[in-house]
Amino acid sequence: MIKNFAVIGVGGYIAPRHLRAIRDTSNRLVAAVDPKDSVGILDQYSFDVKFFTEIERFDRHLEKLRRGPEENRVDYISICSPNYLHDAHCRLALRVGADVICEKPMVINPWNFDALEELEVEAKHRIHTVLQLRVHPDLIKLKQSLQEEGGQHDVVLTYITSRGPWYHVSWKGQPDKSGGVATNIGVHFFDLLLWLFGPVGEIKVYHSDNSRMSGFIELEHARVRWFLSVDSQDLPFLARAGGKTTYRSITVDGKEVEFSEGFTDLHTRVYEETLAGRGFGIAAARPSIELTYAIRTAPILPKDECVHPLLNK
Repeated sequence: MIKNFAVIGVGGYIAPRHLRAIRDTSNRLVAAVDPKDSVGILDQYSFDVKFFTEIERFDRHLEKLRRGPEENRVDYISICSPNYLHDAHCRLALRVGADVICEKPMVINPWNFDALEELEVEAKHRIHTVLQLRVHPDLIKLKQSLQEEGGQHDVVLTYITSRGPWYHVSWKGQPDKSGGVATNIGVHFFDLLLWLFGPVGEIKVYHSDNSRMSGFIELEHARVRWFLSVDSQDLPFLARAGGKTTYRSITVDGKEVEFSEGFTDLHTRVYEETLAGRGFGIAAARPSIELTYAIRTAPILPKDECVHPLLNK
């Protein structure tokens, strides 16, 4: 059965992946909103999308649809807005009788989950998020093999995604709006580590500034050294020489985990799972948000034997 979708934040960086997922799951985009009007990408998907630059008019339109014929009502709202607006936009979606597919992080602070859980019950609709690494075929195989092996593992996570000066001027560079480096660029990797290796024990943070963070976390089945950065100067020499702007690496017991391919359709796979009733709800999203909040508020400790190699440059 075809579902009607609306998108909040359709002019943003991540929105095209949601637009493709809506199309590739044979559903229909009927409305979209963004304060910026550079949204010509909509014409690649439909010439019949109601577009708004004001959230109030978008809200009013969805409420009008909700009170009209059932076949015109919005079934799902996809949220691609700035991080600090996610929980407000989830509440809007529930109020107009829609389920939600929200980009990560669903919220910045873990206590915001509590109100959303209550509203889900009241509205009788669900909030789902995009934890796309959990549907990556190679990572699913890795999880299965780790479960078979058992034991404790030594893990090193490195993620460097270069950003220019615009990043720090935009909301992404403001911790109160983005959650900082650990939340904005790291939350999907922290979710992956929790999914693979179990709940958190000890947490240490060795470095934190507006561009990079590094630390150590002990999970039920892993000791993890991690480093996150948006500074191109942190890229390994070979990556810079090859013209790459992003470097991601996860090693488990010294062996590189290869998952560089297969990223293009992961949002579509998340949509397929969500529409089939197997989406990632608040319970799935909560542990990584609790972890990133703990990292963001942790004291900065002196370097010790667990420090990530890049901090020794």
